[in-house]
Amino acid sequence: MDFRIERNTGVAPYQQIVRQVKQALRLGQLVPGDKLPSASEVVAATAINPNTVLKAYRELEHEGLVETQQGRGTFVRTSLAQPGTASGSPLRDGLRVWMASARAAGLEREDVAALQAAELDTFFPLHPPHPPRPPVRRDTAIGER
Repeated sequence: MDFRIERNTGVAPYQQIVRQVKQALRLGQLVPGDKLPSASEVVAATAINPNTVLKAYRELEHEGLVETQQGRGTFVRTSLAQPGTASGSPLRDGLRVWMASARAAGLEREDVAALQAAELDTFFPLHPPHPPRPPVRRDTAIGER
């Protein structure tokens, strides 16, 4: 796996690593048993601090996605892939067709990102409405239930 660290985005490098690993897990590019690059390999490729890599790997381990084996490396423990995200799935193929249409229509990357964000918020809100709470009975004495 090759990590891309974008500077000047306001996103900490360790968070970028975490996001990229999670994306690879969701797309099936990483599967259980795969070994992540060593901290020194990531440092050589990205010119970031080794502690930054270790912090990202610790967060992924805390979330149960990877495990570090002393002297062997960091390995993927679980997958986040869903059937619709697999290469060749109808959903992914449909998205590729839509992306090609957007490019043909002259949309820029930022335009596509804005459209995607707006529709994502519509169909997958961050804070879905909560179900109504049952009414609190005011006639019950404290301690009775």
